[in-house]
Amino acid sequence: MKRVILAVLFASSAALQSAAAGPMVLSHDAIREHVETFNRNDHTHFGQAVSNEEAADWMAANIPLFDSPDPDINEIYHFRWWTFRKHIRDTEDGYVITEFLPEVSWSGKHNTISCPAGHHFREGRWLRDTRYLDDYAVFWFRRGGSPRLYSFWAADSILAHARVTGDFTRAIDLLPDLVANYRAWKEARLEPSGLFWQIDDRDGMELSVGGRGHGGRGIRPTINSYMYGDARAIAAIADCAGEEDLAATFRDKADRLRALVQDELWDPEARFFKVLPRGADATWVDVRELHGYTPWYFNLPEPGRGHETAWKQLTDPRGFHAPYGPTTAERRHPDFTISYEGHECQWNGPSWPFATTVTLVAMANLLNDYEQDVVGARDYFDTLRTYTRSHRLEREDGTVVPWIDENLNPLTGDWIARTRLSTWKNGTWDPGKGGRERGKDYNHSGYCDLVITGLIGLRPRADGTVVVNPLVPGGTWDYFCLDGVPYHGRSLTILYDKNGERYEKGRGLRVFADGRLIASSDKITRLEAELPPTEP
Repeated sequence: MKRVILAVLFASSAALQSAAAGPMVLSHDAIREHVETFNRNDHTHFGQAVSNEEAADWMAANIPLFDSPDPDINEIYHFRWWTFRKHIRDTEDGYVITEFLPEVSWSGKHNTISCPAGHHFREGRWLRDTRYLDDYAVFWFRRGGSPRLYSFWAADSILAHARVTGDFTRAIDLLPDLVANYRAWKEARLEPSGLFWQIDDRDGMELSVGGRGHGGRGIRPTINSYMYGDARAIAAIADCAGEEDLAATFRDKADRLRALVQDELWDPEARFFKVLPRGADATWVDVRELHGYTPWYFNLPEPGRGHETAWKQLTDPRGFHAPYGPTTAERRHPDFTISYEGHECQWNGPSWPFATTVTLVAMANLLNDYEQDVVGARDYFDTLRTYTRSHRLEREDGTVVPWIDENLNPLTGDWIARTRLSTWKNGTWDPGKGGRERGKDYNHSGYCDLVITGLIGLRPRADGTVVVNPLVPGGTWDYFCLDGVPYHGRSLTILYDKNGERYEKGRGLRVFADGRLIASSDKITRLEAELPPTEP
């Protein structure tokens, strides 16, 4: 039976009651204005747990509020929350999060697909109601989920959720399942070298340049980074559970995998992490692909070894830079392709929001955790702006609406799969592939988490320390505010007000916990503070 989604239900626990203190600066007016427009432009009205009619109330009860001088980022921040809630499905196995709204034949139980689940956890961890991801985590391992149908950094994702809520109960409870999942990956995909192999399609990256000629099979930076991230996460969860031997075992696994990735998957001439085909005497493929940035998603590359130079390719038009990029393969490569023939989902050049999300998370880690001068906050800001600009569709009548779909032409912004599919079955669109609206409101990427953890710079931790390091370049904005952020059972407000006039809470960068100022600076910079004791 469908559960009623009302704000009053969200105060069912002590943690939610504290976080439900909500915003101290911003109102819900922007949510309601945006949702009214989104609903009016929506021609599908796929209904799952939260209908369009309930969307504004649900968002007001759940999401951190956001304000900035950039109307495009403001709009797409709200739009991506509006689309995310469409994918919350209430089932007999609890809540799950879907990738496609229509049923697709390659999905698992309840139309779930593990490929984007890591993005679902990163995005959904900022909702006040923790039931969605708590149920979703259990589903993958105990309620019929298929966590290894595609690559999925499950342990890291569940740990990422716990670092926002401050509650590690679910992660500890699932620890045996996460260990078993790691061991199952090892049995299925571990090479004698100690590295993991995967098929590009099972990475969700069909017809990649690096997989061509090798049946898609290769020792890929993706799966090895995911397994490194999971090993580190299992060790951290085991520490929380007091299982010291298990923690030590998985730290050792992570350390060995880290060394192998750096020694075996780094092409020193191309200065990039690449696919290594399976087989004796194999050498790296001759193409740089965007997924070569995946190791930084998990802070795998060791600082000081020179790997940071790879990031030069992100801003190079011969590399991955494009008006609606980044591209999935470097543009200088002869097999770089923007094709409207053959398979509708190709990773040999088009821009994919999935890969863009990984890249921006990785880039934020680079800017926070490494000393380097290859890229800076301006590059993060510009890449996020490019990603924001891609969230558009021009309809047949010429109107332009917010949109998220599958893959983009990085030169024009056209949604390639949508254009391709419209020609199938004599223009009626193939229902076996999900039908006419397969890619509409596609949930295969993240956006709001990139704003929260990257642009505004809230860096989640397991302890009671709040770290804020905005990647808004100095002199770019006179103000911004992220308000009512549920974090460790508190409600955080992070704002910058150059003159102190917009929010009337003082000048500069300021961080509040439950309305109490805990850190401040006259300028945009890194701030660190301890959460104060809760009021009795």
